[in-house]
Amino acid sequence: MPIYVQHEVLGRIPDVFNAEAIWQAPGLALFARRPLLRDLLERCPREQRGRAATRCFSHITLRLPQEDVDDDYHLTRGNRARELKQTLAALHQKDFGDLLGSDQVRYHVTGGDDLQPGEIEVRFGHAVYLPGADEKVLFNVSASTDGRDWRALNPVYPNQRLAVLDEASTPGWPFGGGATLLLINEGPDAPPVLQVRPKDALDCRRDERQDCWIVTPRQDPQGKRLLLKAVRSGAPVVPAAAARPAVWQPRPAVPAGDEPTALPVAAQRRPAFRPGESDATFAPGSRQCITLAALALPRLSRYRSTGATSLSVPFDRALAVAASGEAAVTLVAGADDALHAVTAAGCERIEAPATFTPTGQRGIRLLPAPGAMAERYCALVMLPVPVAAPVTQGTFGRGSSALAALRVLDTPRLLGGDEGALQASPDRIGLSRSAFAFAAGVRGLQITRQSATQALYHLDAELRFVGPIEGDAPFTLPPGHHVVAGHYVLRCDA
Repeated sequence: MPIYVQHEVLGRIPDVFNAEAIWQAPGLALFARRPLLRDLLERCPREQRGRAATRCFSHITLRLPQEDVDDDYHLTRGNRARELKQTLAALHQKDFGDLLGSDQVRYHVTGGDDLQPGEIEVRFGHAVYLPGADEKVLFNVSASTDGRDWRALNPVYPNQRLAVLDEASTPGWPFGGGATLLLINEGPDAPPVLQVRPKDALDCRRDERQDCWIVTPRQDPQGKRLLLKAVRSGAPVVPAAAARPAVWQPRPAVPAGDEPTALPVAAQRRPAFRPGESDATFAPGSRQCITLAALALPRLSRYRSTGATSLSVPFDRALAVAASGEAAVTLVAGADDALHAVTAAGCERIEAPATFTPTGQRGIRLLPAPGAMAERYCALVMLPVPVAAPVTQGTFGRGSSALAALRVLDTPRLLGGDEGALQASPDRIGLSRSAFAFAAGVRGLQITRQSATQALYHLDAELRFVGPIEGDAPFTLPPGHHVVAGHYVLRCDA
């Protein structure tokens, strides 16, 4: 069986942004003790005739240690990552130009918390595809284990031949690591094809009634299952029968000239409504909201290079966040990741979990950072007075005015340094200018990460850790669940 994704980890790279150190070892390749990127591409050609390579891979994804990616973003606004992509693309074109044909060389750089210093993960192969800047999605792919909760996967683009669906790329994958699904793009005028590798690992059948594939173990057809959909981009979405009624409601057609201008028409003169014979009027229904439910206090020890030594979260007497007013109590995250509560009576160290009522009214709950978030955050502060904003679509981030009311810490005086307040917003720590795009949908809030350096996390309704939100594919946040971006824990409210 061919290898659809070549995956290697390069180690002992002194500078992970040095393209030459990643591309090829100095000196003769014969004496190189470890393969680097050029060697891997040379040993694993895309096509070959006999032993001679006739075509090479041109789309490569690099994962660097998250610490290095964060530092690059804080210090150079991501300039070193951009230079790395450009230099590697130039080296790739120079050394393999005769094997590229009309293919464009594309590199993508992202971060990973699982990589050690000096390590770089490299991915390329038949099923690794990086879309062009103006390339539109051909198929949106989603998966479900119960037919109700559908999770968006990586989309398929017009020039993309293969997409691999497996344990690593499909949330909720129930079949372990011994099987792989291949989604094959047969072109813009043909439906995609789903195949199983190895062929005897799983059973796959098409269910036209549900308009999806049903995948089950061959040895246990009644056991675990996975449902997969590939919907052509721009195709109308038909909501499930259990979904709430749409807000588009038809109105009866009235023949032209039948109603005198500005005069009411008797009810009996209105013709009966016949489906399909009228236009549609938008009847406003309930709108979705995004609610700032909590604040995630960062570990400032990760951001020493910024000069930040404290982050303050002030609350007024009603325990609403009071970034610009007088504070009754202030929570302070220090450079040593310790937390303190500051009131007129003094300063006291606190640790999560904890609950305290500084004004004798509402209480403030402090929760430990859940799951893998604990590496970036020291605690979650539940807001006694949440802040909500209605949503349709837009972008959330430092550079966007959408949902600006929810960025309650966007005040420079709240970020302290060695010599007083830094002249920078706390949002510069951990929140990109464009963190994610959002759009209200039938099944929740559709989120698409906009920045490769932005860490996004999915928490359930009880603030339990579900997983990171990675990649560029749209992700549906169910009602009641939370997304964490920078300091902000945002809940999707239907």
